[in-house]
Formats: sequence, structure tokens, C-alpha cells
Amino acid sequence: MSGGRRALLTAAGACLMTGVLVLLVVPGAGLGAAGQQDTAAPAGLAARGRALYVSGCSSCHGYGANGIHGVAPSLRGVGALAADFYLSTGRMPLQSPADEPVRTKPAYTPAQIAALDAYVGSFGGPPIPRVSLAGSSLAHGESLFMDNCSGCHQAAARGGIVPGAFAPALTNATPAQIVEAARIGPYLMPRYPPTLLSDAQLASIARYVGYVRTAPDRGGWGIGHIGPVPEGMIVWFAAVPFVLLVARLIGERTER
Repeated sequence: MSGGRRALLTAAGACLMTGVLVLLVVPGAGLGAAGQQDTAAPAGLAARGRALYVSGCSSCHGYGANGIHGVAPSLRGVGALAADFYLSTGRMPLQSPADEPVRTKPAYTPAQIAALDAYVGSFGGPPIPRVSLAGSSLAHGESLFMDNCSGCHQAAARGGIVPGAFAPALTNATPAQIVEAARIGPYLMPRYPPTLLSDAQLASIARYVGYVRTAPDRGGWGIGHIGPVPEGMIVWFAAVPFVLLVARLIGERTER
């Protein structure tokens, strides 16, 4: 083999080894534009969220998401979970920091919420939960809901009044939002860490909440599924006076 050919083969081998090393060492090398987009997408999403945050959230939570004492808490470490709950349910932003955050129409589009979630999530904390109802138990979910939730939200998940706050109805809550609320403990609601309610148990609760939205009225008229407390008020203020009136009329007729 001539010296020139040997040198050419040596150079080709060196180039091949260099290419292999680049593929092994440099993440995403050789993947083309698709790989670069996948890597840059989260950063770009968080950057868009940063712009939305500065214009809509920084006046209460601070320019660096560190919170403002006496106004609003820090968002560092709360995760995308908390951001998604408050934004997707319309609880944030508030007109006044002293207001109770209640469910309303979201102020941002789903794409904007995803960007804000990414920005807040960039400071660390739990991600948005992925809830699967497969394998969950309706009966167990009912039992757990009665023990942990019905005292404020009613057995039919229609909400109610509690001291110092309003417990909202859960008729519009998604399974993910139910899990998020349990982990956060918004406003006066107690927080349920995994040591108290596991992800599987929360999935069963979410299944029960979904069931009572359209529960069959086997016992008769459902009165709009407004829940047992308002139904009881209807009985006391409408049904009982009606029965007494009928009894009075019957009694007068008998005396005559």
C-alpha cells in the first residue's frame, strides 16, 4: 500500500472517530432541527411565561417571583402544579390581594397558562399531575370524600358556606384540578400531602366527584342536584308549612 493511500485512510478513520465522539458526547448532535426544537421549547415557553408574569403577576408576587411581604407569597418552589390550579380555575389574578380566590373564567388562554406554568415551574416544585381514573374505586372515593371533603363541599360536591370562606362547588373541577387543590390547600382548605391521601386515593375521589355531577335520581326529583343542605332548607321552609296548612284545612273541615 502506498504512503499516500495509507495517509488518506488514516485521515478518513480520524474523521469517523471524531463524528462518533460528537454523537456520544454532545446531546442532540445529529438530530437536526427537530432535536434542537425539542431542547429549546421549554426555555422558549418559560420566556413567554416570564413576559406574561411581569405584566400580570409581578405587582403582587414581585418582579423575581420572591413575593411581597404582606401582599402575596413567593412563587419559588410552588411548582407548575400551583400555577396551573390558580390560573386554569380563574382564581388568579385577583382584583385585590385581600379577596378570596374563587373559581371564575380564566383570564388567560390555555397557551398562555401553559407558558406561565412553565415559568413558575422553572423555579422548582411539583409538576402538573397526570391523573388517571383507570383502576380507581367509586365506592372508596365516596368514602374518602365523605371523610375528608363533604364537611365543606357537601356530600353532593355542590359547595357551601364555611366560617370565613365559601367552599366552592366541584361540578366544573377536572381530575387534575381536584388533585392540585388537595396538594395545595388553597385559601382555608387544609392541605393533603401524599402521607394523608395518596395519588390513588385522590383519583378515586375525583371519580366520585365526576359521578355525582350526573348521578341518577332513583329516589325521585333531584331538585336540581343542589345538595342535601339546600334540599333540607326547602323541606323546612316550603314542604313543612305546606303540610301544616293542609292539616289545618283538613282539621277545620272535620270540626264543621
